[in-house]
Amino acid sequence: MTIRKMLLASVAVACAIGPATAFADTATKKIALSNNYAGNSWRQAMLTSWDKITKEAVTKGVVAAADPFTTAENQATEQAAQIQNMILQGYDAIVVNAASPTALNGAIKEACDAGITVVSFDGIVTEPCAWRIAVDFKAMGESQVDYLAKKLPKGGNLLEIRGLAGVSVDDQIHAGIEAGVKKNTQFKVVGSVNGDWAQDVAQRAVAGILPSLPEIAAVVTQGGDGYGAAQAFAAAKRPTPTIVMGNREDELVWWKQQKDKDKYETMSVSIAPGVSTLAFWVAQQILDGKEVKKDLVVPFLRIDQDNLEANLANTQKGGVANVEYSLEDAQKVIASAK
Repeated sequence: MTIRKMLLASVAVACAIGPATAFADTATKKIALSNNYAGNSWRQAMLTSWDKITKEAVTKGVVAAADPFTTAENQATEQAAQIQNMILQGYDAIVVNAASPTALNGAIKEACDAGITVVSFDGIVTEPCAWRIAVDFKAMGESQVDYLAKKLPKGGNLLEIRGLAGVSVDDQIHAGIEAGVKKNTQFKVVGSVNGDWAQDVAQRAVAGILPSLPEIAAVVTQGGDGYGAAQAFAAAKRPTPTIVMGNREDELVWWKQQKDKDKYETMSVSIAPGVSTLAFWVAQQILDGKEVKKDLVVPFLRIDQDNLEANLANTQKGGVANVEYSLEDAQKVIASAK
């Protein structure tokens, strides 16, 4: 089964979708992407997917422009100023991967008041006028501990690698891990570091805390940190625990190497970076006059022991296991929410 089928199979279609309508209503519209961070492979893949899909849409005359912007620092104040500039530049819709669920609400409300459609994804916002495309990140975190409970029924000590501090995604995955540990009391989190969803940052952070930690049974993660954790354990000459991976190509390569060598088992889970392309099409559909519910949910992409090789074969070197959405995919997601 392809990655696209794996993702879309879990999206129930509530009503039949008719033929795609003409794009005359959005041919003159301009959409902007407001992104707060690009310092890891997931964000780079997200931007690459946006560029690929939106350039084709512009070429075909679906929209007049689909310009991406990324702030220099991961700061909500800077992103708020970026959004205010987009308002002044006359964009018809703004797609936002937000640095904070609440700190951008003032700028988001300004955009809405100016008649601009705002669609948030991944890092979503709470301002009621905006649309939200979210993965159930709490469930994603909880699923890691549920998996470990089956693999390691006796439990053990956990090391938690968190993401970017202050971002809603980090808070939600952490809450899911907490819920999983509360449910599976044979596990105990004995250490926590921020890996910023980046392998190099995670490796340094894990290396710094390892000397103070007891034996670790497993590492729960947020994506972009599993390979760095493995390298830190190897450098410290400590036994490699079960490390939950985050769908990055280097993680999947390392996992396959360990699987081939000694049948190492784990799982990998993350949101597909191509969710940015879903957000683009949702914004286009709203501009085209379609009725779209404010909250849309897409499934996360999980890779297991038996489909590792198939997913690795479809993952670009240096990239992330991914799916990019078409207009038809977006219409199905919109319909499933009705």
